[in-house]
Amino acid sequence: MNFDVIVIGSGPGGYVTAIRASQLGLKTAIVEKENLGGICLNWGCIPTKALLKSAQVFEYIKHAEDYGITVKSADADFPSIIKRSRDVADGMSTGIAYLMKKNKIEVINGYGKVLKGNKVSVNADGKNTEYTAKNIVIATGARSRVLPNIPQDGTKIIGYREALSLSSAPKKMVIVGSGAIGVEFAYFYKAMGSEVTVVEFMPNIVPVEDVDISKQLGRSLKKADIKIMTNSSVESVNTKGSGCKVLIKGKKGEETIECDVVLSAVGIEANIENIGLEEVGIKTEKGRVLVDDFYQTNVPGYYAIGDILPTQALAHVASAEGIICVEKIAGHNPEPIDYGNIPGCTYCSPEIASVGMTEDAAKEAGYEIKVGKFPFTASGKASAAGHKDGFVKVIFDAKYGEWLGCHMIGYNVTELIAEAVVARRLETTGHEILKAIHPHPTMSEAVMEAVADAYGEVIHI
Repeated sequence: MNFDVIVIGSGPGGYVTAIRASQLGLKTAIVEKENLGGICLNWGCIPTKALLKSAQVFEYIKHAEDYGITVKSADADFPSIIKRSRDVADGMSTGIAYLMKKNKIEVINGYGKVLKGNKVSVNADGKNTEYTAKNIVIATGARSRVLPNIPQDGTKIIGYREALSLSSAPKKMVIVGSGAIGVEFAYFYKAMGSEVTVVEFMPNIVPVEDVDISKQLGRSLKKADIKIMTNSSVESVNTKGSGCKVLIKGKKGEETIECDVVLSAVGIEANIENIGLEEVGIKTEKGRVLVDDFYQTNVPGYYAIGDILPTQALAHVASAEGIICVEKIAGHNPEPIDYGNIPGCTYCSPEIASVGMTEDAAKEAGYEIKVGKFPFTASGKASAAGHKDGFVKVIFDAKYGEWLGCHMIGYNVTELIAEAVVARRLETTGHEILKAIHPHPTMSEAVMEAVADAYGEVIHI
């Protein structure tokens, strides 16, 4: 069968690529070895947010008296919470199947591998079938990174997939790594009653974030009785017996922590093995595929997007890359992505959202900066909602007013960051944000107030 485009992988990069290709009039097929939607919809973004919502509801009930409501008793039904999460994921995957049908995209089930001559081989139930396409887009995503000294056995030492489907909440859990995956699961399992320890090799948790954000999250997690160990590394895990003995090397030397489960959340590695890259001659570097601004590899007709590239491993990045890729294939003239204006969101409690440079990065780049910060303790909406932890921090170039960075931590801030993303895209200055009237009372006022603080005009602090 001949296609204009074959996409290998149906995650948020792959399925979006396929839909946009079909919209552009290209005969399109998509290859998927598991469930439509890939890791994000089935084992990542969506089911984790379902779990976190259940945790949030449970936390609300436990603190109902803070809102003048008496609840006599409430228990977390862990299997039911896991089931709800899986049901949400299954519903989303079914939705992707509908979109494939609606957009007349051929779904090919099986393990895809690229071949020379613009061909894709798909193995299903031991049988190989070859397909041809003028353009092949590789969107095979990534998986949980496994450290040699912390080998995952799926039972006592687990990755994010197993963390989404445990039969019961462990009494004690050690989480290795404090990136988005680590701190989100730390919040969830603590809310479910687990005793949680987070081990981070770097000096601060969520180390890619602005230092002020990292410090605030550290305070919030400690207040929630989550143990944080920074400047620390897991040397080994002894799984003999009923539990785990985790040897940790930290500031004060070595110590052993006993727990039921170790969650390894030390990042991801790209799925580039055994998909034909070497046979076709597609170049890689440091475990990632090399592409140009429009995602073509060094071999004409072969493209790559998403987590297998050396770009930010985020669902919305993969989707944007796929759209630009097929628009270029279709003869359009898309703009390359500005990777300096990609928002990042972490859905722990409080949430984190950021875009652009951190304060340290702006200084290192040589900018003279103006920095503003507005705490949610001074926000009427945050006080009324009972969520006063956190703040909005903004960074501007003092000379020209360019908005260099925006960093938030607090309730629902993942819904606020888009204002900064759009404003930076439009080259909006601090003055223009100040003069754009924000509604009261809202959490979004904190953005305007933080900008006002940077320029010495803040009213409410």
